Amino acid sequence: MRREPAIPFPHRTFLNNVPITYTSNEQIEVYRFSVPVTIGVPLLALFLQAFIPLRFPFFGMFDLPLLVVIFFAVARRNPVAGLLTGAVIGLVQDSLAGQPLGLYGIAKTVVGYGASSLGVKLDVENAGSRFLVTIFFYVVHEIVYFSVARGLVRLNLHWSWPHELWSALANAIVAVLLFTVLDRFKQRT
Repeated sequence: MRREPAIPFPHRTFLNNVPITYTSNEQIEVYRFSVPVTIGVPLLALFLQAFIPLRFPFFGMFDLPLLVVIFFAVARRNPVAGLLTGAVIGLVQDSLAGQPLGLYGIAKTVVGYGASSLGVKLDVENAGSRFLVTIFFYVVHEIVYFSVARGLVRLNLHWSWPHELWSALANAIVAVLLFTVLDRFKQRT
């Protein structure tokens, strides 16, 4: 009697094999910006945010400084730079809004750090991911702002999920358009 050699595992073909790709830090595009863009774009966003809602109250639902923080943080992909960008823009926005210093500063610092950390992990160069990232960080910003304003400063604010979600969608649409314009100012490192 002749025996066939034993095969320890039967030969199977798996139809759901997916290649796993890894993006190293060297493959991630990191951008820098000229000094006039780094200073001018946030100042323009802060100016527009401070004065346009006085004439057009519906514009108050948009947060242009937040969108600028998200854009610069994601493009630079450096958590420290994102954190500092968010802190500076937030503190200037606090001083222009006439409210206690630090409310926007803390919220935008958290967003700047989170967006730059996420930018290292994800491809945030297409419109779909920019849309989703903006919605996510808008909601994070509003939760941090609300928590600090109610919990630490004891401001009388009221939370409305429908309003916040509509504002998040509106800001995400504006962000996709704004980020496309701001892409022209990127410089490769």
